[in-house]
Amino acid sequence: MEVLMHEASKGPEEELKPCFEDRKSFAKEKPEIERNESKSHFSKIAANETMDIIFENINYVVSLGFRKGMKEILHGVNGRLPAKQLVAIMGPSGAGKSTLLDILSGYRITGVQGMVYVNGRVRDMDEFRRSSAYITQDDRLEPFLTVLENMKVSTDLKMPTNTPQYQKNSTIEEILTTLGLYEHMQTRAGRLSGGQRKRLSIALELVNNPTVMFLDEPTTGLDSSSCMQVVNLLKVLANQGRTIVCTIHQPSASLFQLFDQVYVLAGGNCLYQGATDQLVPYLESMKLPCPMYHNPADYVIELACGEYGEDKISTLVTGTQNGKSVQWFSNSVALMDPKSLRAKHPLNDSKIGERRSLQATSPLHQLRVLLKRGYIKCKRDSTMTHLRIMVNICTGLMLGSVFIESGNEGSRVLDNYNLLFSMLMHLMMTTMMLTILTFPTEMNLLKKEHFNRWYSLKAFYTSVTLIDIPVSIISCALFVVIVYLMSAQPLEIDRFTMFFTISVLVAFVAQGFGLMIGAVFNVVNGTFLGPTLSVPMMMFAGFGVTLRDLPSYMKWGSYLSYLRYGLEGYIGAIYGLNRPTLICRAGYCHYKYPHKFLAEIAMQGDQFWNDVIALCTILVVTRTFAYFLLRWKLMSSR
Repeated sequence: MEVLMHEASKGPEEELKPCFEDRKSFAKEKPEIERNESKSHFSKIAANETMDIIFENINYVVSLGFRKGMKEILHGVNGRLPAKQLVAIMGPSGAGKSTLLDILSGYRITGVQGMVYVNGRVRDMDEFRRSSAYITQDDRLEPFLTVLENMKVSTDLKMPTNTPQYQKNSTIEEILTTLGLYEHMQTRAGRLSGGQRKRLSIALELVNNPTVMFLDEPTTGLDSSSCMQVVNLLKVLANQGRTIVCTIHQPSASLFQLFDQVYVLAGGNCLYQGATDQLVPYLESMKLPCPMYHNPADYVIELACGEYGEDKISTLVTGTQNGKSVQWFSNSVALMDPKSLRAKHPLNDSKIGERRSLQATSPLHQLRVLLKRGYIKCKRDSTMTHLRIMVNICTGLMLGSVFIESGNEGSRVLDNYNLLFSMLMHLMMTTMMLTILTFPTEMNLLKKEHFNRWYSLKAFYTSVTLIDIPVSIISCALFVVIVYLMSAQPLEIDRFTMFFTISVLVAFVAQGFGLMIGAVFNVVNGTFLGPTLSVPMMMFAGFGVTLRDLPSYMKWGSYLSYLRYGLEGYIGAIYGLNRPTLICRAGYCHYKYPHKFLAEIAMQGDQFWNDVIALCTILVVTRTFAYFLLRWKLMSSR
């Protein structure tokens, strides 16, 4: 099938253009044997690599909160997920579908009891994660990258570093063509339709050819046509040797028939597991026949909801022995037991005792790819770059206009003092609040990609830290230069360098606080907590109440407030270094002697390096603490 591609503008995708602009010429670049080896990279799973999954007596308990006790969500369920099958986990809302999927995928491990077997052996979680992929209900994609750019990031991170570029290109081409996304490769992910976004989420995880795929509600929010496209795609992937498991709420009759196996949950118990076409006979055997012309999927959900009586649920749970019964599977699946599966899938001796990294590439390579992705995002994200720069310019012009020429006038020293504190407030609030508002979105993407072994947390955190440095410095420089010149601060290179250094450090420390808050709290709680925690910082900074006037039992707070070191650094840069007498255009200027003003506010003009060391220390502490909070958040979510 001939596919025409939209003309692409020059950019990060240029490296892939030869592949997609001319398939024939691209193919001729490789020897024939290499083309055969790279063909259908993701399409088939070898028979000895397929995975049959059995789970037994799965219980899941969750805490209801402080002093509220515990609640059991799953009650000893059992089941089988055969290879080369498309399996649907069904049930009403609150039945435990997503919880069971999370447990089977390894996404949830806290509060879980029971055993999961892969090919007859107790599941090794690390090995299992290397061969599986988990696709969340919400499509967590990088919206500012095109389909092609997202795929290139995926191949660069999920395929070994020594993989030839032509093989990566060929894999991308094949996946996008198979999933019907080839014509949209130059479309940004944020502009795709719901069905296209879902298919892109699947495409990104197909890059490393996973053997098992878990999908949480893949048809939610899609129209009937898109639902059929997605499920038909999953059917094709299952027929190629994969084990495909997905939760689904209430499928139509035609959609329901596409699934090979179905697992029905109600209240944390199994009502049925087996072949889809055996559901109606099973219900008849339990004296609960499906009404004629009634969708079996709708009817079993009605039973699971208790619309025909709670006793019917108990009858079905007993009939399937809470998932232990294999009566309604096909013969080949019913005979599936741990002993036969172990014989079918012998251990690979080369892997015994081997401990490999979960990620396919080295940390340095991960960092390089993430920095490249971050650069593209930063360039296209108007909030993070253009709007941020414009806000700093506009605020700088407003402050400079209000406090024009206050820096060299003896009668306006207090006005200039207010200006310095206002600058600190601007640098603190804009940087911290921007991070609090945007980082929770990054968290959602991080949870999915980190769990699916794209990269390590250290690589992600380092890239987030590094990619924002240029934008922060440019924004800060524009703001500081405008205010500094308009307010007529001393035009001395040493003083300006000191002033700018303090400004950048304050902005970085504020961003560190924003990372700590954004890593733990959502946007709503973070926007409340950020300003609330900033109030003590301002109180202990020495503005309004001088440091010597603080009560003895409160002085400790001044050593923890980074605004105190920022303000002291500003004062040292402007009024320290033995600055000469200020110009006095009024009749009397009380603070025309800088040393007199320093004595009044209980600050010294020679503490610059101490302030820099203190700010750097707080910066390292906040960034380190933010990393450990981020790691704790990732683990606590599991």
